[in-house]
Amino acid sequence: MSRLGSRAQHILFVIVTVLYWCSMYVYMPILSPYLEHVGIAYTMVGVVLGSYGFTQILLRLPTGIVSDRLRKRKPFVVLGLLCLSLSCVCFLVSEQLGWMLGGRILAGVGASSWVAFTVMYAGMHAKEQTSRAMGMISLLIAGGQLLGMSMSGLLVESFGWLSAFWAGAGIGLAGCLLALGLKEPGGLEDRKPMRLEDVLPVMKDRLLWKVSTLSILAHSVLFITMFGFTPSYALHLGASKLQLTLLVLAFMVPHAATAYYSGRSLAPRFGAWPVVLTGFVVSAVCSAATSVVPTFGLLVLTQAVNGCVQGLHFPLLLSLSIQHVAEEKRATAMGFYQATYAIGMFAGPFLAGALNDWGGLRSGFYFAGLVGLIAAYLTHRWFLSASVRSVKGPVPVQGKTETS
Repeated sequence: MSRLGSRAQHILFVIVTVLYWCSMYVYMPILSPYLEHVGIAYTMVGVVLGSYGFTQILLRLPTGIVSDRLRKRKPFVVLGLLCLSLSCVCFLVSEQLGWMLGGRILAGVGASSWVAFTVMYAGMHAKEQTSRAMGMISLLIAGGQLLGMSMSGLLVESFGWLSAFWAGAGIGLAGCLLALGLKEPGGLEDRKPMRLEDVLPVMKDRLLWKVSTLSILAHSVLFITMFGFTPSYALHLGASKLQLTLLVLAFMVPHAATAYYSGRSLAPRFGAWPVVLTGFVVSAVCSAATSVVPTFGLLVLTQAVNGCVQGLHFPLLLSLSIQHVAEEKRATAMGFYQATYAIGMFAGPFLAGALNDWGGLRSGFYFAGLVGLIAAYLTHRWFLSASVRSVKGPVPVQGKTETS
């Protein structure tokens, strides 16, 4: 296959990618309510939710290194989809905590293969089209997540709790079978394998550490709220399982829209760091406010605003993490960044779950608000205070969002 993928390969990759994200997120809105439904305490709900991120902390960077050393992407894509399908099967096998924990760990293994997806798709394009390819990837992420999460409430309302996991297993298996038809992009033999000596200098980069720290906090808020306990709170307010679809749409549609435009329009006009700061401040307020809204309608409103402002900082942080890094080291920096922000995907729901057991379901949302304010403070201190105001940071022109 030539370096530039054929049109058929592009279409196949698009379908496989949408199925990948759909399989991963089709049960996400009902996961914490389901765990609560089968009698699992909030602390252990947090452990199950957080295990997804913890697995990625361990596997994302090694996955990128091994993929580069083998000069292969397709096996990781296929195995990633297979793991997602098997993760859903674990939930179908038993309601015991061990099986559910194993299911989320397998989902984390599957999510770790996303490094291979992005590099594979970039390899289907000419070098000068990499930015365009990553823009397309961002739309595929949002599209797959939105499709999966929108199906969740309807499936559970019509066919019961386990229907979402049956759907995830089937979608993942379908994606796995289709992925067998993908071909490795050409030119991999010319790529320099990622080595340990390439990783260590990048890990010492202070700006990368700061941006990664902010991303940890951002992912903590996301996986405490919409990808964590917000659906459970909606049910406590009297929402039906079908209404969870409305909640998902209220969050995801504005989230995808602002993620697409933040780097294209807002950052060039207002500056990247002021936009990031605005996202953190408003998200902190909305997350904390979730605890006090008395009706489902107001909850939908807060989540619409929350989704909108969280879409501001995710793509900008992604772009800022590598924009200052030399071209030959960007893959290493991205692998480090993705492995690091997974800490937030683990720590956020884990700590919020413990707090919810101690002080009730509202406690976790107050904690999410506090995390958002800490992120806002660090953003201002590191990049917008008087001591650094004269140093203008890079302004990314395009970015993408990823919450797996």
